[in-house]
Amino acid sequence: MTNNSLKKNVTFIEAMAIVVGMIIGSGVFLKPGIVLQSAGSPFMAILAWVAGGVITLASALAIAEIAAAIPKAGGLYTYLTELYGETFGFLLGWVQTIISYPASVAALAIAFSTYAGFFLPMNDVQQKILAVAVLAFILLMNILSTKYGGIIQTVATVGKLLPIAAIIIFGLASGSAFEVISVNSSAQGTGFGAAILGTLWAYEGWISVTNMAGELKNPAKDLPKVISSGVIFVIAVYAIFNIAIFKSLPLEQIISSKTPAADAAVELFGSNGAIFITAGIMVSVFGALNGFLMTGARVPYAMGEKNMLPFSNMLSKIHPKFQTPANSLAVQGALAVIYIMSGTFNTLTDLLVFVLWIFFVMGVYGVFILRKKYPQEKGLYKVPFYPVTPIIGIVGGAYILISTVMDSPINSLVGIAITLLGLPVYYYINKKNK
Repeated sequence: MTNNSLKKNVTFIEAMAIVVGMIIGSGVFLKPGIVLQSAGSPFMAILAWVAGGVITLASALAIAEIAAAIPKAGGLYTYLTELYGETFGFLLGWVQTIISYPASVAALAIAFSTYAGFFLPMNDVQQKILAVAVLAFILLMNILSTKYGGIIQTVATVGKLLPIAAIIIFGLASGSAFEVISVNSSAQGTGFGAAILGTLWAYEGWISVTNMAGELKNPAKDLPKVISSGVIFVIAVYAIFNIAIFKSLPLEQIISSKTPAADAAVELFGSNGAIFITAGIMVSVFGALNGFLMTGARVPYAMGEKNMLPFSNMLSKIHPKFQTPANSLAVQGALAVIYIMSGTFNTLTDLLVFVLWIFFVMGVYGVFILRKKYPQEKGLYKVPFYPVTPIIGIVGGAYILISTVMDSPINSLVGIAITLLGLPVYYYINKKNK
């Protein structure tokens, strides 16, 4: 274990960029039609985006209280370890380190090179080479300085908001009337539930900022503000962006299109619209890729500090010159390259959806354990409207878990099996440490 610690040089703005930049990926550009079809009408679709945001915000506010009380690197891994014990924390950290974060990084790198094919046609091998090159660049920047990673995140977040802002401004100003008619008969019940589920995937990613808690200048004060304001901002962006899409295109076209945002851009800006949106999606994916690599590396680093992984001494080592978790970053990058080359990233991320949401719901419920286990410090952030707020987050998480089991029972079981493979590693490390 190293005595060095990571520098506290992540600013409030950079932390906000991590939250907003990791939530807004490609989903906002691609999901409007899917959500509209499930919801049944524009009004119900907007309501679904807001409802998904409220569930996310309720979860975020609950986790923010834990983050304020336990402002340490490692995020949810650290919280579960403190609140539920080492075993649960280890199992989450295990799947995040070995599969979840590097597979997500790989998926985003491939998505970036796929969209790049719009400007420069490539075969599969060339796409993989570009994906690895982009990943290598981001990895190098994050190893050289956390500041570089923060700058990339901030610039990419601003960049991805430009096409969204343009569609919002010109879409809302367009003369088209906002259609309020239903597009099918499933506006009630399961249709609306499916619409909310569709939006919840587009809100993922915000919790990763908690992995960087040890590097924020004032985490106990800043994390709750960053998390809550970041999620509220995204809810507003998603709702207004969808209204602009609905004003720009006929409803049937939105539903039938795989790229409704690009279609809206073509309608608003002519043939250059698709170029504009594709470039925007590339910037968006680039920023999310940077965010996942930057925050993901903090999990093996935090586990290494506690001697909870093989090669912990190496993983917890901070680069003597750059003061970054260079080894953890390199390991995450190497695993991502393997997943890029093998093409297994989508399968792996699909397998772990169920498991990660189990841990996520445990994290939200953790606010109840926190209040029983630890004395309440004055001046620290407290979740508003307790206990209603965390209950909303738990109910939303439970809905995702039930839906995932019903849709993908085999994937859910395999995901649990992969997670439990970490137990022999955990017992071996514990025995070795003793």
